[in-house]
Amino acid sequence: MTASTTSPDDTDAPQHPYRWAAMVVLVLGFMLDLLNVTIVNVALPVIQIDLSGTPSQIGWIATSYLLAFAVTLITAAKLGDLWGRKRVFLVGLTAFAVTGIWSALAQSSGELIAARAGQGVAAAILAPQVMSTLYTLFTGKERATVFGLFGLAAGLAQAGGLLLGGILISADIAGLGWRTVFWVSVPAAAILLALGAWLIPENRAPDAFRPRWLPATVLTAGLIAIIFPLLEGRAHNWAPWTWGVMLGGIVAVVSVAFGEHRNAALRAGALLPLGLLKERISGVAMVVQLIAFAAFSGFLLVFIVWLQDGQDYTPLRAGVVTIAFSVGGLAMAVFVGRLTLRFGRYTVVAGTLIGAAGTLAVLAAAGTATIDVDPWLLAPGLFAIGVGMNLVMPPLTTMFLSTVPARYAGSASGIWTTSQQFGAAIGVASLSAVFFGTAATSDYWKALQSSAYAIVAALIVSAIACIIFLRPSNERYLA
Repeated sequence: MTASTTSPDDTDAPQHPYRWAAMVVLVLGFMLDLLNVTIVNVALPVIQIDLSGTPSQIGWIATSYLLAFAVTLITAAKLGDLWGRKRVFLVGLTAFAVTGIWSALAQSSGELIAARAGQGVAAAILAPQVMSTLYTLFTGKERATVFGLFGLAAGLAQAGGLLLGGILISADIAGLGWRTVFWVSVPAAAILLALGAWLIPENRAPDAFRPRWLPATVLTAGLIAIIFPLLEGRAHNWAPWTWGVMLGGIVAVVSVAFGEHRNAALRAGALLPLGLLKERISGVAMVVQLIAFAAFSGFLLVFIVWLQDGQDYTPLRAGVVTIAFSVGGLAMAVFVGRLTLRFGRYTVVAGTLIGAAGTLAVLAAAGTATIDVDPWLLAPGLFAIGVGMNLVMPPLTTMFLSTVPARYAGSASGIWTTSQQFGAAIGVASLSAVFFGTAATSDYWKALQSSAYAIVAALIVSAIACIIFLRPSNERYLA
């Protein structure tokens, strides 16, 4: 949400008696989404063997969830405003459980890709209702406390996904193997569904805009067209049509932004408000976030695959190693707010450079062994990458939301989250293409090396963009 933590009528409004219990349900529902972003990464090598998946199909299993989430989010947020956020949240939870069952029962890579895409849509339906409902449930200092707890829970969910995935696969409960990473969300969603129906009050936006299905469809097609060649281009020898598809996707996205901007009647509630994207700080922050998040998300995927396929790590051991990454992010969480207020854009610059240095440190450690690399050698670099990621994302969010013009307050949060998820999809798609493409013609060490250099380049570009384009004083965008 982009509004301040208090409003004139905050203290006068009656407060829901079960608001703290409702908060727990909402936050746990959101954590299901975050867990499902990372938990599947540790299972990908096992899934590839069991389902005889091609490298591009493995990339699609990870990317389809992120891409479906990104293309659905803005429209789903409007549905919550229109039909009631509690109702849409419960629908999203139900769909999440159903698509979780479908994922667990999938018999082919193609079927699992479709199921994961469906689960991404379900996550996009429930996720925006969480922040909006929390904002209406709490006021003043309580609201600040809740969003602080929300951030901590998000960090823990992302940290726990890889470890939980490793534990479940290694436990091989009832002989289900990798399928348990999808089954685990089903009873959790069912319990939250029952509690949510009881504890969460209904709320909606009185001035909600109805979804505009034509621009939403064009935007969806455009984003898919951008991602498709990244995953399938190598399999088709980068034929000219793959570049044409990508160019067509870019044109479709641009046409939505300009088409809604040129029609005054469509500017309110636009999917991609051009005026917002033209704002220097908010526009640059969104681009930097997209690049940096692509780098960090892509790193997690290729690193986990390299550990298992290239270093013969078990899923559990691979999940345990990534704890160093999670610890780095959590360790920085308590400091990042103060650092942002004091140093502004330089916090982001430091984060990108620390992340790049951490990636090179992991690469240096990986080069010390041809197989079964010592995990303690990897830990410092992973810790630094976690620190870097948490020095980049929260400050960029602060800069973006603090400079959003009031007329875009309703759509800014959805656009920001969409760009983040689409950045993750681009990172996973492009880096998996680099990794698997190199591994197919060389070896896993060269594949990790190529991916690491791409990640470092992306983070350095992010740092340079911050230095050049985010030039106003800290007070202007952090006051």
